[in-house]
Amino acid sequence: MAILEEVKPHYGRLGFYINGKWFSNPSNEIFVDKNPAKDEEIAQVEIAGEREVELAISSAYEAFLKWREVPFRDRADYLSRLRTVFQKRHEELSRVLVQDHGRTISEARGTIQRCIENIESALSALYSLYKGEHVMQLARDIDCYMLWEPVGVFLILTPNNIPMHAWSSFVPYALACGCTVIVSPSYQNPVAADMVFRVCEEVGLPPGVMNLIHVGEKYFLNRTILEDKRVMGVGFIGSSKVGKGLFELCGSLGKRSSINGNGKNHIVILEDADLNKAVEYVLRGCFGMTGQRCLGSDNVLVQKEVYGQFKELLIERSKSMKLGYGLDESTEMGPLTSKQGMERVLAFLDKGLSEGARLILDGRNPKVEGYERGYFVGPCVLEDVTTDMWIAKEESFGPICNLIPIDNLDQAIEIINKNTEYGHSACLVTNSGKNARKFIYQCNVGNVGINAGIPQPYAFYPLGSRKESFFGMAKSRIDSVRLFLDQKTVTERWV
Repeated sequence: MAILEEVKPHYGRLGFYINGKWFSNPSNEIFVDKNPAKDEEIAQVEIAGEREVELAISSAYEAFLKWREVPFRDRADYLSRLRTVFQKRHEELSRVLVQDHGRTISEARGTIQRCIENIESALSALYSLYKGEHVMQLARDIDCYMLWEPVGVFLILTPNNIPMHAWSSFVPYALACGCTVIVSPSYQNPVAADMVFRVCEEVGLPPGVMNLIHVGEKYFLNRTILEDKRVMGVGFIGSSKVGKGLFELCGSLGKRSSINGNGKNHIVILEDADLNKAVEYVLRGCFGMTGQRCLGSDNVLVQKEVYGQFKELLIERSKSMKLGYGLDESTEMGPLTSKQGMERVLAFLDKGLSEGARLILDGRNPKVEGYERGYFVGPCVLEDVTTDMWIAKEESFGPICNLIPIDNLDQAIEIINKNTEYGHSACLVTNSGKNARKFIYQCNVGNVGINAGIPQPYAFYPLGSRKESFFGMAKSRIDSVRLFLDQKTVTERWV
């Protein structure tokens, strides 16, 4: 297949979007953003200073005082237009995401559809969850009702693996609820963040409702924003280590938070499973998006009766996966998002080998014709992995499959619940409804899949997470309305 055309070979010098305007400061420091398939520069990005931080906060705060007064129906109209713009520019957004992140074009198109679904979900929340409750004649001549009111300005921190999807998991809901935002994206995907704001500009939102800054690796600037009294909380998707620090900071400041962290996810394959389908689920779960999915898995627990047969099928299919640039529609797996990410994955493999695991499919140093400088690691399958190993407990965030034989479903559930501090997701491949029901009920994770490799809930469900995978008062997606709205009760007597 022909390689699709890039939106631009280079996106120039990226600045900030504050108070409805794009602006640049020639004296600011910059960092370079690269296409991970080519290791070539695609943008230079300005790093915010104290001036830009203050402008973003004051603009968002002043905008909130007006945005909260915008009639309900008018906010719904803005969201409806936002949905239309995303649909119109679906392919452009997808191709930019491939250039900046590295995923395949089919994965990128799926991501933009998830963004549209979040916008639709935010619109549905506006029409349903926002309306409050009312009880007439609660007591003699007394009525009581509850209102939902917008909270204020929020900091939104998006990660390097899902820059657009993470934006959509918070921002449309904040806008629906009458809040304003300051978005600070990962320094590894600034072009993707910039493009989202350029698309949103077509909607004509009032100045200051959405603001974009880049902090590079000056993470203390995010703390400066959160510590400001005009900022009411944070929505975050990223590592549990950083998230836990943010959660503690929010606790000390009395701020609201939705902190979504790491996972150590599992796919369980029982002896009654359709093994060909199971292989496809594992390919998607372990190697999809080059292993950088929040809901992706590292540990694959296979019942001993079918372990050997499953292993052979998995190795055969994994070897055939085509690596390459995501704008080639025949590519099945793209590069890691960054050189640092690639190095972390290689270090994870080295750690596993030092612990005694055996690499039965080695995806290191693959030859990808035309993209020799890209950050590629092919599918890697490890055997002789035991549950006491570090690699069985911590997330690889790369295309790695730890094969672990199990005796039965009870053992699998025990590993999922007790062998890791995380509680993000788990999947089961089976033909038994009884086993599926037991798995759903007993697994202490927030997202369960049955006969699936990625237990991705639709946008009008929250992304569930437990244990060290989540901190805060509300999950992302539709549940984030609880982050952005606060309750007020009114008790009144007129007689």
